[in-house]
Amino acid sequence: MDKFWLKSYPPGVPAEIDPSRYSSLAELLEEAFREHRDKPAFVCMGAAITYGEMDALSRKLAAWFQSKGLARGARIAIMMPNVLQYPVAIAAILRAGYVVVNVNPLYTPRELEHQLKDSGAEAIILLENFAVTLQAIVRNTALKHVLVATMGDLMGLKGTIVNFVVRRVKKMVPAWSLPGHVKFNTAIAQGEGQNFRPVEQGPDDVAFLQYTGGTTGVAKGATLLHRNLIANVLQSEVWLNPARANRTDIGQFITVVALPLYHVFALTVCGLLTIRTGGLGVLIPNPRDIPGMIKALQGYAITTIPAVNTLYNALLNSPDFHKLDFSKLIAANGGGMAVQEAVAKRWFEHTKTPIIEGYGLSETSPCVTCNPVTVTEYSGTIGLPLPSTEISIRDDEGNEVPLGQAGEICIRGPQVMAGYWNRPEETAKVMTPDGFFKSGDVGLMNEQGFVKIVDRKKDMILVSGFNVYPNEIEDVVARLPGVFEVAAVGVPDQHSGEAVKLFVVKKDQALTDADILAYCKQQLTGYKRPKIVEFRTELPKSNVGKILRRELRDGRA
Repeated sequence: MDKFWLKSYPPGVPAEIDPSRYSSLAELLEEAFREHRDKPAFVCMGAAITYGEMDALSRKLAAWFQSKGLARGARIAIMMPNVLQYPVAIAAILRAGYVVVNVNPLYTPRELEHQLKDSGAEAIILLENFAVTLQAIVRNTALKHVLVATMGDLMGLKGTIVNFVVRRVKKMVPAWSLPGHVKFNTAIAQGEGQNFRPVEQGPDDVAFLQYTGGTTGVAKGATLLHRNLIANVLQSEVWLNPARANRTDIGQFITVVALPLYHVFALTVCGLLTIRTGGLGVLIPNPRDIPGMIKALQGYAITTIPAVNTLYNALLNSPDFHKLDFSKLIAANGGGMAVQEAVAKRWFEHTKTPIIEGYGLSETSPCVTCNPVTVTEYSGTIGLPLPSTEISIRDDEGNEVPLGQAGEICIRGPQVMAGYWNRPEETAKVMTPDGFFKSGDVGLMNEQGFVKIVDRKKDMILVSGFNVYPNEIEDVVARLPGVFEVAAVGVPDQHSGEAVKLFVVKKDQALTDADILAYCKQQLTGYKRPKIVEFRTELPKSNVGKILRRELRDGRA
């Protein structure tokens, strides 16, 4: 395949990476623990753990699991927000030869039961705040071991105060009962007396089951191998190198970990990449609490912030945004949903660093394309294929379409999953005979190799036979000063088949639907113009802040 996009790479970015550099993620982790022992690895609510402490804690927890007789390859679920126990748990599970099943702690009992049964998880580590969810369905699962963590477990004396506030003052822990559970700190203490046995693991062993958000029906586990994640960490690292090079003024790179670690974008870019490069991750347990997040980040010279459009927008609209130190910011990564031009421009004005938009999926570990870190202005594209990655834009028959023409984005590279867990038919539907993963996203590629998403196949609105892409409508409406957030969906219409409907959250209460429709008349051709505007106080979002159009379209929100 002609990788003509390589000519658009910035100097210093290689065409290929070598995923065979590590045989497993455990090897990658242990190298970081050795090389950065005394550096802080993660900090949460002012309490930090060093790489050396992470090594010791994860070794003890790994030994505890091994002492319970769990077979190699057993699935262990983690159901926590971004707290210090999370990276420790990931390291322990991987080092002991097990598979991590990341679980959204905000799941309902029904969603949790599906994921635990589908993955066959035999153990779970969860924060006590969410124990009542597990209590409702635990008898229907194959769980043999339940580890319950508290917010303050790894915070020393401060942890006692934190737990008191969380339980008694904020009343964030509903009453629960899980007979036979073990406390997280007890398992660590017991593990100290056990013998940890390092496990020989290879690149083709399963590392993570990453469940896709369920936006396409039932949630499926993307089977991510050690080599998939290693490849994506190395791809992300070399992509950032032009921004990191020559920054001798930065002693340790500091990453904002506001996106939840159970989401693949944060797992790779905030978690594993931070560890691989000996950085410091500032963990934000609740990114919806913007004042709390800003308070937690004060005093840190932030170097990288991966986030979604909604989070950038919320930060920019906070009165305390000016308190953050962006003097050493080298990269602001945007992913998960389209970055809106209005947000990108404001971010650049305030920080002098652009939002570098990229693209990925759970099935691709996740990063596939990214804009060069050397760009200075918003382009509306998702960038270039990463090193060792091929993109092919194809029609419904599987034929490659000419440059500049829209088709399905298909991806081949070392980061592409092994398949959906125990679902060979579903896997067959998304893989082409020549090894490309069919993303379900509609996009096009220009002569320089930059890819632009025009939309999800199923989110496309068909108005009188014309394709209307919600991203375009939302981008236009978001520029209207009185709009805070917007989503566009298709609704049935007797005249045109479908019509465009907008759901809008106001920034300016004086804004009316007439204002929006008049603005759209100026900006959009007839068939693209919305027919209906509905105002909401908030829009339904996924765990990473991606607006859920499907819920709005189906009338479930």
